[in-house]
Amino acid sequence: MKSGGAGPPDGGYGWVVVTSAFFIMGLTAAVLKNFGIFFLDIQSHFGVLTSTTSWVTATTIAMFHLGAPVASALTLQFSQRAVIIVGGLLTASGMLLASLGLSLPWLYLTMGILQGIGISFSWIPANSMVSHYFVRWRPIAYAIASSGECVFAIMFSPFFQWLIEMYSWQGTLLIIGGLQLNLCVCGALMRPLETTQGSIQETKDCLEGNAVVLPPKRKVIFHCSLLRNPELLLYILFAIFAAAGFFIPPLFLVPFANSLGLDKYWPASILSVMALADLAGRLICGWVANMRLVRHLQLLTMVVTLLGVMLLLLPISHNYWAILVFTSLYGFLFGCVVAIHVTSIVDIVTLERFDSGLGIFMLFRSIGGFIGPPAAGWLVDETNDYSSAFYFSGLCLISSAVFVVMVDYLVERRKATEADVHQAISQQEDWETGKVK
Repeated sequence: MKSGGAGPPDGGYGWVVVTSAFFIMGLTAAVLKNFGIFFLDIQSHFGVLTSTTSWVTATTIAMFHLGAPVASALTLQFSQRAVIIVGGLLTASGMLLASLGLSLPWLYLTMGILQGIGISFSWIPANSMVSHYFVRWRPIAYAIASSGECVFAIMFSPFFQWLIEMYSWQGTLLIIGGLQLNLCVCGALMRPLETTQGSIQETKDCLEGNAVVLPPKRKVIFHCSLLRNPELLLYILFAIFAAAGFFIPPLFLVPFANSLGLDKYWPASILSVMALADLAGRLICGWVANMRLVRHLQLLTMVVTLLGVMLLLLPISHNYWAILVFTSLYGFLFGCVVAIHVTSIVDIVTLERFDSGLGIFMLFRSIGGFIGPPAAGWLVDETNDYSSAFYFSGLCLISSAVFVVMVDYLVERRKATEADVHQAISQQEDWETGKVK
């Protein structure tokens, strides 16, 4: 069942796609964001170091990113719907098998590899669908879809804490796996959209009344040539540094709050508040980006820098309310970054190559996601202080902003060159026309 049309509808069934993507974000990214709630229980159960336990999350993050190019290629070869359904089955299987709690390597395999690949196979096609269904409203549509991560994270933080108390961390993983089977339902709602990717001749043939209209041939599955694009290469460096810092705070906020002597339910509530601020950041930044008051890459530079500064300041908190304030600001700025850092890829590689660009972006971002949490865990083990994890995270994010500035400069210079060439061609055509007359 496919929807025809001359291009992205910018609405209509697109809002069903956005709703489906909303739930996909919630059942994947929101679960990953709340892994910190299980951190101390898993560490205590197996009696291992902080850095050793953090490899569970690091493996999930790495597989999430490493699976991105595969997910993109499969999406172009088959459809977003099919890939999301497969991703839902992998995600749920990973969590259900992890609930057996056989050993820490077993968690690396199930919560790490299976869950990570499943999240990738669900998350990547969902983003692709939203980007292809919208043009004018793309920033706000993506912001709404990605806010599912925040809404679910708000509910999941206290819910998971309650489940752990009632059924232990293993029983909680079993329940989560059951919930994630709903990803298959979300995938079924993702109706593929046929766009006119250079299919002018096919449209012409159709209008001329051909008896048999063959489905449009798909273009090159994966544009590896994008790796020669200097703007994308610099954006990849941004991704690596940013990912190294992105995944540290959600993982270490709960242990940090516990180290200050707070009751276990207070740290869980911190994650809920952070998710609420994250939601506000995504929606507000998506709206601002849609107004086009500043360039997307300029806006990204500002919010990433502020995010890094906020993480450097967070460790000075020594009571619940101070942590809550800094966490809220962090959550808001994090939401702003998430709202625009993926859609900015379109500005760099164009919509036609967005799927390949996103896959390459996520592939290399895995380097930062894989190194960040264990490096932060090692620093905590060495210093016996969770503050070092936040300092490391903040420095990584501030460093990443430098590359966004460089990307923005190159993109603007390229656009100016293209505009000059176009103007020169127009003047030449006008001159030749005048000469003929």
